[in-house]
Amino acid sequence: MSDQTITAAYYRGDKRFSVEQRAAPEPGADEVTIRIAYCGICGTDMHVYHGNMDARVGFDRVIGHEMSGVVEAIGANVATVKPGQKVVVRPLDHCGECPACRAGHSHICHKLKFLGLDTDGAMQELWTVPAHTLHVLPDDLRMDHAALIEPVAVACHDVRLSGLQPGEDVVVIGGGPIGVLVAMVARDAGGKVLISEVNPNRLAIAETLGFDTVNPIEGDLQAVVGARTGGKGADVVFEVSGTQPGVDAMTAVAATRARIVMVAIHAQKPSIDLFQFFWRELKLIGARVYEPEDYEKAIALIAEGGIDADTVITDVSPLADIQTAFEALDRSPTAMKSLIKVGEKA
Repeated sequence: MSDQTITAAYYRGDKRFSVEQRAAPEPGADEVTIRIAYCGICGTDMHVYHGNMDARVGFDRVIGHEMSGVVEAIGANVATVKPGQKVVVRPLDHCGECPACRAGHSHICHKLKFLGLDTDGAMQELWTVPAHTLHVLPDDLRMDHAALIEPVAVACHDVRLSGLQPGEDVVVIGGGPIGVLVAMVARDAGGKVLISEVNPNRLAIAETLGFDTVNPIEGDLQAVVGARTGGKGADVVFEVSGTQPGVDAMTAVAATRARIVMVAIHAQKPSIDLFQFFWRELKLIGARVYEPEDYEKAIALIAEGGIDADTVITDVSPLADIQTAFEALDRSPTAMKSLIKVGEKA
């Protein structure tokens, strides 16, 4: 592969990408090279685009991690996959030595490298990654749908940590891409789900997906939840909005001994009503990325149709048009999940 060149999209700062040729990578002994089919644009990628992560990613980085692809080549020590298999990458590379890793929590390693941010990512035709990050896909799974596995795994992790039981009342605060996926996974787990969202376009998509919704600007969320639950409140609340009103709402709608899962990343420290935690014996659960079992659950959910992938994927652009795709997503009031079609044969 060394004499080959591939097409890659580099983040150059100032909301700019350049699509260039680079030498094709070859896998090291414990690595695998993947021919990328699709790569999704996530909220973190948009933070990169806006320049909020320049100190971390620099200006010579290929980003992207929500991907699907086919094994192209394997390193000498790799026996877990073989060329031609469909795969996705769980883009976490841990140190193996820190207290979190030693405790079995390598997904929140103290020195965690996130592939596609701290290393080059999937917005290129061939991507070389550690073999331990791979999950093999069913042969009949569509590659555009498979590009949703990473964000669905986020949702699977959130729902698993919540301890959601069938029949419990659930409120998802924030109906963006991750919020909608959390809602679908929670519904699949037997939850009775209500989505709270202020964007009418996102509300419409949530309703298309069959969810009950409320716009907290136009209606009283606490009153709606009370009416739905006989005054009990929500057993499980997912805070996915990343806003102060969302944090205010999460304690207001919570039932006695409810579990609140903090999914969103808050840019500023929010103000939290700790009195409600005392008064109703609430639990606040932090949830970050995913573990291998969450990936396997996400693969199964998408393969079995538990995720309405066609509704969630709202547009697809070729790699050559990555600049336009980011610009369009940045100003779109209606987009949910935008994919980049990286491979010509995808």
